[in-house]
Amino acid sequence: MAQEMTLLWGIGSPPCWRVMIALEEKNLQGYNHKLLSFDKNEHKSQEVLDINPRGQLPSFKHGDVIVNESYAACFYLESQFKSQGSKLIPDNPAEQALMYQRMFEGLTFYVKLDAVIYYSWFVPEGERHDSALKRNREALATELKLWDGYLQKLGDDSYLAGPSFSLADVTVFPTVATVFRYGLSEERYPHLGKYYTLLKERPSIKVSWPPHWLEIPEDQDTLKDI
Repeated sequence: MAQEMTLLWGIGSPPCWRVMIALEEKNLQGYNHKLLSFDKNEHKSQEVLDINPRGQLPSFKHGDVIVNESYAACFYLESQFKSQGSKLIPDNPAEQALMYQRMFEGLTFYVKLDAVIYYSWFVPEGERHDSALKRNREALATELKLWDGYLQKLGDDSYLAGPSFSLADVTVFPTVATVFRYGLSEERYPHLGKYYTLLKERPSIKVSWPPHWLEIPEDQDTLKDI
């Protein structure tokens, strides 16, 4: 079944990583995949546009079925392979509701992170303002405190929606890993730090870890003061 799947992905992209984690959790190893370069603008190539007219990664195809949005792809994989691999949507109504809540809050978390670490990438030089970046950093700090509080309430060794690993973790962990990659203090956000430490050893996450993160030590300090 996995041989019928193709994933076009970019290194270090949390949306791409989400789909890769989901594929591993559903025991769908052996899928076709191709690493493309954002720096070389390969995500705008005809190969990508044939699958994803937005020219974005990930681009995912299963047979004749195309599902490009990362959250949609994760839901699709869990729905189509429900009895295979890890169960990623809990049966308990309270846990399931919390899973959906945290998943979609995770999109806000990701946007606020991007507004800080990619500010110079997204905003043309003549339109950049220190005051805008300051606001973005303050918004991210508020968001981080929120997530640290969520995890504090759940207790140590908990996943985002409770005692079981779920789609909330599949979709949000790549953002959490990225904030620590960019120098976030585990001492300042201890519960996020414990969650990061817990999940980074999970097999699906270790095997899909961004290759260049292994090659280049964590020397980013963009978020060290947040």
